[in-house]
Amino acid sequence: MAVERTNRDVQTLIAQISAGEIMLPEIQRGYVWKATQIAKLVESLYRGYPAGSLLLWKTDEPPETRAAAIGSSQPIPSVMPLYLLDGQQRLTSLYRVLTDHADAQIVFNIETEAFQNQSAATRRNKKWVRVYDVVRPDADTFALYSELQSADLTISDAKIRQRLKALERITERDFHMEVLHEFEYEEVTQIFVRVNSGGRALKTTDLAMATLSARSPGFLRQLEEESAHWAELGYRAIDVNFLIKAITLSLSISGKRTSSVSRLTTASRESVAEAWERVRRGLERVVSLLKDRLLVPTTALIPSISALHPLIVFLGREPVVARIAPEMEDGLLYWFMAATARNRYGGATDSSLTRDVKALDTEDPVRSLLANVGIDGSGLVVTARDLVGRNQSSPYFLFCYLAAAHADAHDWWDGGPISATAEGSDKPEYSNIHPAQTLRSHQNKYSAADINELANIVFVSEGTAKNIIGRRSPAAYIQQVAASDLTAHAIPTEPRVLEASGYSQFLAARRMLLAGRITGLLNQFRPAFLSGETHEQPHPEVQRSLTLVAYTAGHGTNLVAQAILNKRSWTGKINVAELEAALDTAASGIDSDVTIAGESSPLQTDEDGVTLPIGPFRVRGTINQWRASLKAVFEDVRPSASDQEVQESQWSGDLDELLLTDIGRHSA
Repeated sequence: MAVERTNRDVQTLIAQISAGEIMLPEIQRGYVWKATQIAKLVESLYRGYPAGSLLLWKTDEPPETRAAAIGSSQPIPSVMPLYLLDGQQRLTSLYRVLTDHADAQIVFNIETEAFQNQSAATRRNKKWVRVYDVVRPDADTFALYSELQSADLTISDAKIRQRLKALERITERDFHMEVLHEFEYEEVTQIFVRVNSGGRALKTTDLAMATLSARSPGFLRQLEEESAHWAELGYRAIDVNFLIKAITLSLSISGKRTSSVSRLTTASRESVAEAWERVRRGLERVVSLLKDRLLVPTTALIPSISALHPLIVFLGREPVVARIAPEMEDGLLYWFMAATARNRYGGATDSSLTRDVKALDTEDPVRSLLANVGIDGSGLVVTARDLVGRNQSSPYFLFCYLAAAHADAHDWWDGGPISATAEGSDKPEYSNIHPAQTLRSHQNKYSAADINELANIVFVSEGTAKNIIGRRSPAAYIQQVAASDLTAHAIPTEPRVLEASGYSQFLAARRMLLAGRITGLLNQFRPAFLSGETHEQPHPEVQRSLTLVAYTAGHGTNLVAQAILNKRSWTGKINVAELEAALDTAASGIDSDVTIAGESSPLQTDEDGVTLPIGPFRVRGTINQWRASLKAVFEDVRPSASDQEVQESQWSGDLDELLLTDIGRHSA
């Protein structure tokens, strides 16, 4: 075994990728970098900053490969190729920039030397130059220079020439390379995981994927094909990581930590293959139940698909010819809804999965599963109080859709059945019953939190939103909707609640209707051993809360967090730009810091989502939930005068766990 050390410039590396002389082994993950990360890489090359080294592998026994995300297929190389182990995101990004890829339109401000992705604003501003226009082989730098001279710049002509030349030279920048020779595949997989861990704790999913690829070449491709199959049917969240977790759980041994993905690294090839067959069988049955019995058409509605894992494990254990008893199917679906309503998988999932998979081995699996979510003796009831302050990030969003679907609700514009998502999209398709514009302009000054409540959401198409609802209060369009559809969508029709002035009463009335519908839906699947008697628990005095408020501040906006925990209060400003950038990098599995109350707080990402310490709380949610919450907050920006009252404070002591879906709500 040997390690060859050398250097190659960017232009040579890109040419090798084009010729198929640098390829990706199957153990590589997909390309995930965002435009902001690409821009930072190009800026590093421009400024002469270190851009990291590359690790490649040369072998006489070609491994399984995966397609590079370069926008075209690679040809069969004329020489023995190198397999890229570390540097995929960087090289793919540079290839995209230097070949004019549509998703890598990086531009450069000749005056400020800033880099970013192309936008409508940069297209109109002559000070911004596309990087590709400077570095492409037939670039006319004299023409670019002449055009920039007319851009009303504050820098000299010499500076313009100097900066264009520096940008042009990024293709000449060298990357240090280390090439592994005569290493076995399994040893290479260990190296791959280590060098891609970035100095942090190794991600067991990465290790498992690499190990599976080494032991069973082509197996990861099977997982990707399975994931693609379900994506076509609307279940896009069933990705490779989800499938690997399911395989791990199917390998569980009583008394062990069943949810640890590291189990795959020690399992035999035969046992993994058997577990995979059980997962495929269980998944087929679970999706069938969700689609046909519960009427869930897409994973976009499911808050955490980890709740599907115990169902897959249980149903996958049953033989191919086995017929699942209807009462067992009902019980499993009831548990799924209860676990979703109780947000069982809203935070860290490993301990919950371990307990729930162990419950499958008991004499009465459904009873044991329900006991794990605190349901024993009586059924689950959803009350109007449970829906107060909830928005589309809440687990109850799923139940509101299901309540309408099971009532055979139709769209008001095209008359067809309601759809969970717009065609060709994963985004939920719905509209406000009381339009936001009408409520914002009303003298009652309804907040964004009020406007975006679940009780103001109806699952109708964009056609309905534009052509029937528009900017009118329900009182103005309600006559265009059939009475049966109003009933199916659980919309109160008392005249006083259909005007903007009665919006608060509308929310109260619709929460009651929705809560009744949701409880009725739950009761359709309730196991016989539950009495059906439900009792609403008293709500004790508020002990903790966290709210986010946006204030205008000069030409920008401040984001202020206000918290209460055990009668102690805390307030702090959150750096919005840092938070948005951190969420972008979190999508790539990269942790970042966010300034909160003048101090750096670590935003951490893992397989379950994103966690950020805010005052007394460690707040957890998915990236999409974070972005949706920020969007809702900034739709209700308050005047700058209020900003002067903000007095930041520091928090000392332990942090409590808080789900992002509970922000803005008070809890005991």
